[in-house]
Formats: sequence, C-alpha cells, structure tokens
Amino acid sequence: MKIKKIIIDFDSTFVKSESLCDLADIALQGNPRKNEIAKNIADITDLGMEGKISFPQSLHMRFAVLPATKDHLQELVQYLKDNISQSFLENKKWFQENSENIFIISGGFRDFIVPVVAEFGIKGENVLANDFVFDEAGKIIGFDERNFLAMENGKVRQLEALALDGEIVAIGDGWTDFQIREAGMAHKFIAYVENVFRDKVVSQADFIARDFNEVVTFLNMYK
Repeated sequence: MKIKKIIIDFDSTFVKSESLCDLADIALQGNPRKNEIAKNIADITDLGMEGKISFPQSLHMRFAVLPATKDHLQELVQYLKDNISQSFLENKKWFQENSENIFIISGGFRDFIVPVVAEFGIKGENVLANDFVFDEAGKIIGFDERNFLAMENGKVRQLEALALDGEIVAIGDGWTDFQIREAGMAHKFIAYVENVFRDKVVSQADFIARDFNEVVTFLNMYK
C-alpha cells in the first residue's frame, strides 16, 4: 500500500494541548471565575474528544462561556507556536518535504491553525477547520455553523467533499479522528498519544504512535 494523503489533527496532536482551552486561559486573565470556567471548558472538551457528547454540542457549550476577542487570538498564536509537539519539531524537514500531501483537518479554527502550521510548509488551502464569527467590536460571538467541521461527523463530511485520490491515513488523538476510519474515508487510523492517551480511541486504532518518529516509521513501511 502506498500512502499518498496524510490527514493530521491539530489539538493535542500537532500542538501539545487543546487550543480553545488555551484561548480560555488567555481570555480569562483577571476574571475571578477563571478556574471554574476554564475547568468547565476543559471538561466539555474531554467529553467531546471521548465521543460522549457530539462535537457540535461541545462547541456550543464552550462558546457559551468563552469571552474571547481577536486580540486574544494573536496571543494564542504565539503561545501555540511555542507549544508545538516536540517530535513534530524534530520532523519539521519531513513536513516541509511532504507538505503537498499533508492536510490538517481539525475542529479547531483556521485563525490560529494556519499561522502555526505555515512554518512547516503546510499551505492554508490544506487546512480545513472552523471559522469564528465576530461582532463589530472584535468579540468572538460564535462560529460558522454551515462549516462541515462544525457538524456531527464533520471530518468525515469534509473528506467526502475533498474527494482525495489515493491511500489515506488519519492521525489524531480524538474520537472524531477515528470516525474518519470508521466511515471508510481512511485506510488506516493512527492513534497519536504523545500528548494525551484516550483509551476508547486507542482501542480502535490500526497503529498507536507515541511520537511522530513512530508515525514516519509506520508510513515508510508502505512506500
């Protein structure tokens, strides 16, 4: 089998943490309820990643308590650049050499994903993610609910729309990443556990990668 297209998750895979949780930490600075709200957002995120609630439900619940603005996003981008998964940094040249066949498909948001992955040679058009909705003052008031990735089985819907040729491998830490394989849209699913280990997700994987060096080894087996 020759691998031609590689689908990679962003949160807790490309970067070490969950971006909306990081955004909450930034936006809640000085808020007396910071710890309470941040824990609520983190708990909701985990429920979604484990498949215990739908992804759209998870997004709606988090945005209901997230007081963020465009200014906070600028700070978030810098934070994420400083928190890229270590083994991704070690394989930066590999990403640059293979960037044409790498797609970031994430339930996160293009506003902060595109500038982070650009340094790895991944073009904006190869980033499929959600879009924020802002008010006139620059406050985030929601997300574009028409985006495939804001919907249930969003990654599957997005891949169906892309209609990629060739063999496809999906890499990620969450249930939505496994759904790509479950729906027959990927030939292999790699559970990525460098940053987080989710038993339910790992139990469904074709391969478990402790870091990206192991991903590269796995991919080379099919050349």
